[in-house]
Amino acid sequence: MFSFTCSSCNEIHEGMPSYAANAPLSYDRIPEAERDARCELGSDDCVIDASMFLVRGCIEIPVVGEAEPFVWGVWVSLSEASYREWVNCFDLDQRSHIGPFFGWLNTSLSPYPATPSLKTMVHIRDGNLRPYIELEQTDHPLAVEQREGITRERLAQIYTFMMHGQ
Repeated sequence: MFSFTCSSCNEIHEGMPSYAANAPLSYDRIPEAERDARCELGSDDCVIDASMFLVRGCIEIPVVGEAEPFVWGVWVSLSEASYREWVNCFDLDQRSHIGPFFGWLNTSLSPYPATPSLKTMVHIRDGNLRPYIELEQTDHPLAVEQREGITRERLAQIYTFMMHGQ
């Protein structure tokens, strides 16, 4: 089991952490007083102004020496046609043959330089698993980490930053 001593609080943490955005960045940018009229936010999808279509998925980062990946729970905007196809297959057990869909990352991941609008491919998975989000193979640090994996030390750094802002 993954464990490490946090450099900020000096406590031992066990288990593979993961972090998720509860809503897309575009939703968060809408004034709270306008959200009910302009947005439909569900646990797995969001529609804004009947013209922006977003789905929730997972960016998986391999961790060297660990069987389980580190996961960022993120939101991705899709075209209306791709979103409708995603909706149509959402309740199917066997759906991984549908897609993938092009999308734009719509989540800010603060340990990295600007992540909104990174190009992605959304891969639907069978069962109740959220889609796998594949980043375009660029030199952006998040894309590099998804491709090449991270060390346990890097994961500890991310954890410390996310939990303590350091």
